[in-house]
Amino acid sequence: MRAVLATPELIDAQVAEPTPGPHDLVLQVEALAVNPVDTKVRAGIAPGGPGRILGWDAAGVVVTCGEAVSRFRPGDAVMAAGDIRRPGCYAERLAVDARLVGRKPENLSWAEAAALPLTTLTAWEGLFEGLGFDPDGGGCSAGESAGHSLLILGGAGGVGSLAIQLARRAGLRVIASASRPESRAWVQEMGAEQVVDHHLPLAPQLQALGLEQVDAIANFSDTDAYWDAMGELIRPHGSLLVIVGNRGPLAMERLKEKSVRLCWEFMFSRSAAGGDGQLAQGRILDRLAALVEAGEIRTTLGQTLGAICAASLGAAHALLAEGRTFGKIALQGWPQR
Repeated sequence: MRAVLATPELIDAQVAEPTPGPHDLVLQVEALAVNPVDTKVRAGIAPGGPGRILGWDAAGVVVTCGEAVSRFRPGDAVMAAGDIRRPGCYAERLAVDARLVGRKPENLSWAEAAALPLTTLTAWEGLFEGLGFDPDGGGCSAGESAGHSLLILGGAGGVGSLAIQLARRAGLRVIASASRPESRAWVQEMGAEQVVDHHLPLAPQLQALGLEQVDAIANFSDTDAYWDAMGELIRPHGSLLVIVGNRGPLAMERLKEKSVRLCWEFMFSRSAAGGDGQLAQGRILDRLAALVEAGEIRTTLGQTLGAICAASLGAAHALLAEGRTFGKIALQGWPQR
C-alpha cells in the first residue's frame, strides 16, 4: 500500500499492509490532519534507518474488524487519533485499536472530521477529567458556582480551538490568547469572550477585563515560557492544565503557596496503558460526533492542503514549524495513480 515515510525526510513509499490484532480494526484512510507531535517524532528519527509512518489524526472507512471488535463493522465511517507507539495514518490503511475509535460526524467532510480526534481528546480529558469541570454545563466542579474564568494560552491552535468551544459549552468564561488579527478573529469565532495578546504582559490585559486572577489556566503553548506568569495569574486553590513538556526545572513554590492544582494531559496515556480503559476515548469521540451533528461544536479545520503525499505533508510540517497557523491543517484523498 502507499504510505509516506519519515526517514526523517518525508518520502512516498510502498509498505506492507498492516496486520490487525483481535481488538483492531483496519480503516481506509480518507483524510488525515497534522499535529505538532508529528514534527516532534520526526525530529527524533535517525537518518539511515527504515523510517516511520507518522500521523495520529485520521478519518476513514472500516475495512476489516478483529474478532474481538463489536462496536464497528466494515463500511462504517469513523475517526481516530490512535496510539503513538504504532504506525500512524500517513498510509492508505491504518490498524488501530477499535476502543480508541469513534464514529465520524455525518455532517462533516472527511477532512473536517480528521481535524478533530487528537485535539478533542486532549481538550476533553484535560478540562473535564483533569480540571474537573462539567462538560454539560455549569462551568464548575461539583459544589462550586458557575461562570468560572478560564485563560487559554495558545487559543488559536488545534487544541485551543476545541477547548474554547468545550469550555464555553460548559459555562466557563473563556479568555483566549492570540496575537495576530487573523488569529484573534479565529478564537472569537470559536467562542472566546475576550482575547489577550500572549506577546504582551498578561496581567495588565486581564486587569483591563476586570480580572486580577483567574480560576483556571490551560496552557496549550509553552509550559516554560508562561510558568511564572501562570503562577502570578492563578487564584489561590485554582487549577493549571499543561500539555507541553518542560525544557527545564519548574519552580513549584508559587503553586504550593497558593494551593494550586497542576494537571498534565497526554492524550496517548490511555493507549499506552491498554485494556478496556481505552474505551473512554472511543466514547468521547462518539459524544463529540453527536455534539457536532447537533450544531453545538464545529470543526476546527483551518485549511486543506490537497492529497496525501510527501510533498503536501512536507508543506504542512513547514507551516506548523512557522507557528503561525490557526485551527488544523488536513489532507484529503490520495493522488491518482
